[in-house]
Amino acid sequence: MGFRKQLKEVKRVVVKVGTSTLTYENGNINLTRIEKLTRILSDMINSGNEVVLVTSGAIGVGVSKLKLKEKPKTIREKQAVAAVGQCELMHIYSKFFGEYSHVVGQVLLTRDVVEDDHIRENVCNTFETLLENGIIPIVNENDTVSIDEIENIVRFGDNDNLSAIVASLVKADLLVILSDIDGFYDSDPRSNKEAKMLEVVEEVTPELEECAGGAGSNLGTGGMITKLMAAKVSADAGVNMVLANGSNPNILLDILAGKNVGTLFLGKK
Repeated sequence: MGFRKQLKEVKRVVVKVGTSTLTYENGNINLTRIEKLTRILSDMINSGNEVVLVTSGAIGVGVSKLKLKEKPKTIREKQAVAAVGQCELMHIYSKFFGEYSHVVGQVLLTRDVVEDDHIRENVCNTFETLLENGIIPIVNENDTVSIDEIENIVRFGDNDNLSAIVASLVKADLLVILSDIDGFYDSDPRSNKEAKMLEVVEEVTPELEECAGGAGSNLGTGGMITKLMAAKVSADAGVNMVLANGSNPNILLDILAGKNVGTLFLGKK
């Protein structure tokens, strides 16, 4: 399809990884996958792409680091665990990217970034400076301060929405959301064997939102509905978005080669 060919021209890419991509089902950190992800992203940068990584997983990694039996229930416990997890997450990324001679910078955002022009401009300048200097911005919501993501109220939804906002802020050519599902289906593939995956979505319609239902993955907070919200934010900013399965990070190279993987949501011209 002609739509895919334009992905070969992409320069600036925002990649979002969710908790389900970063951890095993038992909640422990999937080091093999993170190592592979950092290698692929490093290679993309070596080939001339600019990359911003939006990552979830601070609470999940914190739970694992503190060897807790289960996710904490209260906001104060979640925020404390996120503080530990965020440190560990950045340590892991810094170590792995360092193996491939790349430097990372931490960017923690809260909701007011989007709503305050002055803060937004400063954040945009920070991103530009990091990218100009070949530094990989690693973005997460500031879980220790913000309860939005933890409570999933305004639904930065496992950072799906946040990644679309970041793609808009940095004027990305492409947003890739890596999830635990192959793409966007016309109904829930877990309960309907006849469900069909859509290759290209030209517009997010109310009918599509009906299809999304409310199902989320078991470890993260983002369901299909937050993916569609992200697609809408991206589309409005004129950014193409691909939703794909992150179990093999090589898929990023397939997407940039214009191969027909995942679901491509078209940005408005």
